[in-house]
Amino acid sequence: MLMANMLSRPRRRVVLAVVVIIVLGVGWFALQIDPVFAGKGREVIVTVHSGDSFSTITAELHAKGVIASTLAFRLESLVLGTPQVQIGSYQLRQGSSFARVRSVLSNGPNVNVVVASPGLTLHEIALNVASDMGPTYANKFVAAATAAVTPGTFSNSGSLEGLIGAGTYVIAPSTTPSQLANEMVRSFEKEAASVGLTPSTTINGLNAYQLITAASIVEKEGYYPSNMPKVARVIFNRLVRGGPLQMDATVLYYFKQDGGTVTSTMLATPTPYNTYLNNGLTPTPICTVSTIALNAVLHAPPGTWLYFTLINKNGDEAFSTTFAQQLKNEQIAHARGLE
Repeated sequence: MLMANMLSRPRRRVVLAVVVIIVLGVGWFALQIDPVFAGKGREVIVTVHSGDSFSTITAELHAKGVIASTLAFRLESLVLGTPQVQIGSYQLRQGSSFARVRSVLSNGPNVNVVVASPGLTLHEIALNVASDMGPTYANKFVAAATAAVTPGTFSNSGSLEGLIGAGTYVIAPSTTPSQLANEMVRSFEKEAASVGLTPSTTINGLNAYQLITAASIVEKEGYYPSNMPKVARVIFNRLVRGGPLQMDATVLYYFKQDGGTVTSTMLATPTPYNTYLNNGLTPTPICTVSTIALNAVLHAPPGTWLYFTLINKNGDEAFSTTFAQQLKNEQIAHARGLE
């Protein structure tokens, strides 16, 4: 009898440990399903793209803080079934219960969002607004996106081109076109402040608005962050030298083209944005700018470069001081099928 009792004690410990693990597991799972502080976080946007798997959506929910555990959410879905999620954007609160998350996802997108990515023009952003909100809303947005209607600390012309902050904007049912334009302008002002650009900033004889204009050209011509500082220096060097900047992106901007070949007809067309025919900067920025492009202009590295060209398919650009060096780089680009 004594031996039996001695053998039963380890068994009891094992049983007790198993029970404790089960209780803790159930408690943990319950907290994941319905957090104690459910719905106490801030509202975030989760966007579902075409082809996204349920695992991808779950990972995004976790990354945005909507759910604390992807494992628990998938386990619950094994029991209750995977919700059918439509493509679009969903506004959810961080720390939501699983029931709330499933309800929102199952009922389809509940907000419209407009993405103002660096490099997009005001015209392209307006097209994005139109695709979500319709032409009437978009036309009112375009009317509001002027310095006269929506003034900003950096406004210098009728257009707000280049003065819209890069980012994602939620268009709630109550958001008016004017409110959207105002939010975008205020966002840019915060963006500028974050890199130290103020309305009174001057560098190399350029005022703040001109520096933004230069940054927009850097955005389009540099494309990749690694290229942008040297592109900024090229622009400064050409301005000091005098004469035309000769930047293809400015020519294409007038024709509402994002990239592509600059034709001889384009080059011969006298427009305010033809930097082959006109000297100096364009009258306005040519796109939305990133903080990377702004920083490139504010802190351009020293150098004597006057030319640059794309030399490989991963986006690297080669910079040169002389036209002879530029021609050699262009030959390299041609040999690699880039021109």
